[in-house]
Amino acid sequence: MSKKYYFTSESITEGHPDKVCDQISDRVLDALLEADPMSRCACEVTAEPGAVHIMGEITTNAEVNYEECARQVIRRIGYTKDEYGFTDKCRITCSLHKQSADIAMGVDNAMDDEKALGAGDQGMMFGYACNETLSYMPLAIQLANELTRRLTYVRRAGILTYLRPDGKSQVTVEYMDGKPHRIEAVVISAQHDPSVHIGQLREDILDQVILPVIPDAMWDADTKIYINPTGRFVLGGPAADTGLTGRKIIADTYGGYARHGGGAFSGKDPTKVDRSAAYMARYVAKHIVAAGLADKCEIQLSYAIGVAQPVSVMVDTFGTGKVPEEIIQSWVMVHIDLRPGAIIERLKLRRPIYEKTAAYGHFGREEFPWEKLDETLLAELKKLL
Repeated sequence: MSKKYYFTSESITEGHPDKVCDQISDRVLDALLEADPMSRCACEVTAEPGAVHIMGEITTNAEVNYEECARQVIRRIGYTKDEYGFTDKCRITCSLHKQSADIAMGVDNAMDDEKALGAGDQGMMFGYACNETLSYMPLAIQLANELTRRLTYVRRAGILTYLRPDGKSQVTVEYMDGKPHRIEAVVISAQHDPSVHIGQLREDILDQVILPVIPDAMWDADTKIYINPTGRFVLGGPAADTGLTGRKIIADTYGGYARHGGGAFSGKDPTKVDRSAAYMARYVAKHIVAAGLADKCEIQLSYAIGVAQPVSVMVDTFGTGKVPEEIIQSWVMVHIDLRPGAIIERLKLRRPIYEKTAAYGHFGREEFPWEKLDETLLAELKKLL
């Protein structure tokens, strides 16, 4: 008998209040790295109606106008009209201090290798890949991210001029025997001007957002579509809801389809393994699946603060491996340098590349270095077959 189940993932647009904060945090990080690639940054942002507050630990030789970083992001997103209740003219405050000397000591000189960077904190990170999509991402989060990107595109391009920056998508995939079979449901909530009729908005969103994204073969007569189900979404963004950096970590990663270590990404420089090791875990998992060693793969890495080598490495192929997991795991531990400094070097993480990561997911996008497949590495992994 075939086994059927459903899985749902959500995504949010760049105008969502938490995403506004993520993007400001990463804009600050990028500004620091532009001037001083060795900057240490753990920047948090909170937003509310009419105000933004920037806080955290920053050690740098760069001179950065943090207030202007925030205003640039808010303007770029599109919060520029007074009727939105939150604009780039809002009040902005900062309370920043240097990184703890106790932490810096362990990062600068690892306990197990004085010439190497130690991990900036303890913790565990996960990376995941599967062959459900060309991007090696689970289908539900891939489609949810494509929907929110499309929602933003039709707003920015002037195709649907009544749209405002805030919005969400949600996709439910029906699986049969572990494979995506059809789309069970699509949910879109789009912030809009009060003048548009809800019937017009629903028709436009279906035609301009949902139909161009959802594959024809995945539809059927029973697929449920919900567009602004409350009937009104005028007040949005930080004017409607407070925002906070790091509150959308599941949407940032795999939509709940894989495990998550709990650490947020945005606002953290790459010495923070919450970020860099999660990127590396995805990089390794993606290569394992792309090399044909498994249909799906999850990598867990764990670190101790001030120690360079990971405390543990775990490979799980969920019974889909063409090679025993112990062999893959041993190969990774021998051939992939998982020390923080080596990860930073391999993925070139001291560059100002982070603001773009802060909306529409950190994974499944070829523009990022941890998503690019290395042909030499793929060839070496294929030898395990």
